[in-house]
Amino acid sequence: MTTYDWIVIGNGITGAALSYELAHVGFSVLLLDQRDRPPSATRFSYGGVAFWAGTTDATQRLCQEGIDRHRQLSDELGVSTEFHERDLLMPVFPDDDLPALTHVYQRFHPQPTLIDRQTACELEPLLNPEAIAAAFVVKHGHVHPEKTAQAYNYAFQRLGGQMAIAPVQEIQTHQGKVTGVVTPTETYAGNQVVVCAGGMSRALLHPMQISVPCYFSHAELIETPPVDFTLRTVIMPANTRRFALEATVEQNQHENLWDEAGHEIAPPILDAGVFQFADGHLRLGQISRLLTDPHAPVDAAASERQIRAAIAHLIPALDGVPGQWHRCLVAFSGDRMPLVGALPERMGLHLFSGFSNPFAFIPPLAQRFAKSQAGEADPLIESLAPSRFKEQD
Repeated sequence: MTTYDWIVIGNGITGAALSYELAHVGFSVLLLDQRDRPPSATRFSYGGVAFWAGTTDATQRLCQEGIDRHRQLSDELGVSTEFHERDLLMPVFPDDDLPALTHVYQRFHPQPTLIDRQTACELEPLLNPEAIAAAFVVKHGHVHPEKTAQAYNYAFQRLGGQMAIAPVQEIQTHQGKVTGVVTPTETYAGNQVVVCAGGMSRALLHPMQISVPCYFSHAELIETPPVDFTLRTVIMPANTRRFALEATVEQNQHENLWDEAGHEIAPPILDAGVFQFADGHLRLGQISRLLTDPHAPVDAAASERQIRAAIAHLIPALDGVPGQWHRCLVAFSGDRMPLVGALPERMGLHLFSGFSNPFAFIPPLAQRFAKSQAGEADPLIESLAPSRFKEQD
């Protein structure tokens, strides 16, 4: 039986990037996913690279490394990620607190520019001027999320990496050390296992009695076929309520509920935003829910009506556009910084999940993590270890 240096669980953007970087520094790597093209956060992502959104030295450094990485990634991987930069328009709605939002956006670098309603509508003629009071605008990166993951996969296999479609039923251990993983058809041996399962990471580790500060929201959106008009900008609200929703977890008063199905941690929120891809199709969203059951039922028809009403008010041209409702799990941590590193409960077990700005942070952190495992000390990687939460207790 082959014993891999690393087994990577999950082939979304996290696992795809990390498996490539581990192979790139010389490790033998097996990349597993439960099925081909699962309904994951990568599948339904908007692909935004918010390289302007750093607010600390560490996040600003990662944002810069992330955009630098994206600008040359297609050439390195040998497959296009459809990377480009365009204006991100963030409408301020009439009931938003503009002075408070202005204060928030002053923290970023580069700092988004506040523009009036008329200028916003000149930038994006499809906007309904009656729906907004003003807007912030900033240059924003954008990739095709699935094509980016596939590009990583292509380069990973070119380096000799192995891939398999098989759901992981168990992470095997012996005397406190990871030895491999069990799937329905085969047992794979590995010296190190890293969980890149996004919103399912917590459930995957729970049978091992390992509780991690990795949480998830249920994101609901509508995906359309290609349309015959073009948006000039990416649109997301200036007051993005999802971040406030995730912040409720930081209060640490619901921790014991996350391992039980059937709980709603906070009421759902709606952030009206639109992303258009190179082929003309759109992703419209999104509703976010904090439900502790990864498979919790939701009223898809009601959600679709809410999203459509909000989007049609903002961009009337999208009223009645054909489209299909979808949902996925979006992972996040207890402090909006990713969970990267060893899980001390089992030797050889690692976590790489919980990214709040995934397409900016994942490429540089995957590269940094791989180099750190090859012996290159990295204080930034060490600072992101999941054990940081236990140190705070």
